[in-house]
Amino acid sequence: MVREPSFGLAEIAWRWSVGAVLWLTLAYLVVEYLRTLPVSSAELLLLRTRQPVLVADAIASIFRGSAARLIETLVVLATLLTIAWIVVGALARAAIIKSLLGYFRGDAATEKRCRVPLHSLVGLSVYRAAITAAAAVGFLGTFFFASAVSTASNPTPGSAFLVFLSLILFIGLSWSVLNWFFSVAAVFVVVESQNTFKAIGSAVDLCRKRTGSVFAIGTWFGLGHLVAFVVATSVVAFPLGFAGILPLGVVLGGVLLVTLLYFAGADFLYVGRLAAYLAILTLPETPASVQPLPTYLPTLHPGMVDQAELILSDVLAQASHPDAPKREEPYENAGPL
Repeated sequence: MVREPSFGLAEIAWRWSVGAVLWLTLAYLVVEYLRTLPVSSAELLLLRTRQPVLVADAIASIFRGSAARLIETLVVLATLLTIAWIVVGALARAAIIKSLLGYFRGDAATEKRCRVPLHSLVGLSVYRAAITAAAAVGFLGTFFFASAVSTASNPTPGSAFLVFLSLILFIGLSWSVLNWFFSVAAVFVVVESQNTFKAIGSAVDLCRKRTGSVFAIGTWFGLGHLVAFVVATSVVAFPLGFAGILPLGVVLGGVLLVTLLYFAGADFLYVGRLAAYLAILTLPETPASVQPLPTYLPTLHPGMVDQAELILSDVLAQASHPDAPKREEPYENAGPL
């Protein structure tokens, strides 16, 4: 992330390009949709009164009967943008992981030799889009399910809120876990040229075999993301605090700048986490080797005293008593320890 910021910039480039297309298309949709709404002279008169009740009645009358057309347009737009995201995301993910692989292996030619099955990456992107759509439908379904708990005859708002919160947490956690597996599986598609299903299985095996490393990566990068979010929410309070003093455009510009910086940091963290998973697969492990204890005969080193060597008192004793038994040699019959 620090030595090669080009990887993070590449991630920002493709993500923000798709995001810019999304927001521009939505803005164009809203403008064109509003142009198609007929406004009668009576409704225009009610809007000019600036009375909340009359204005609300006028707005309801203007939008009446146009919800179906808006929903159809949103469905078509969401489908086309999802297809664009799937294709662009697969190409960008292949390029970034290939570059990371060449960086870790120290061989720029690795990028040219690596053949990436794009259909596998497209399959992973399709699954990610499918679970995102399922999560969105699940979020909408929680409203209806929670409202069924608290009825007009038996109102229990506390139980309804508890059910709603539990379902939201369950759906969000399930989406996060599945999205994580699909994102890690992209590494196996590029590195080992696996298909979609085999790459997902390899991601599960990685989590099972290298649980400690995977948990450490998720923990540290998760903490980094949390710190970035806390810092961003704290900094964004400064321009909002001057809302009554500064012009509205300046306040909104400050909020937008902080938001963009937060998303940029999140993209850099995402690339860093992806590189960490890639490092687990490509870099060799270096476990600590245990040296066996040597088995050797006792040898003398400088500074050690030879117990078999005669000292002055032994020489004098043998000279005065020639028939005395000699001193026993301690290492004469010594075997291996």
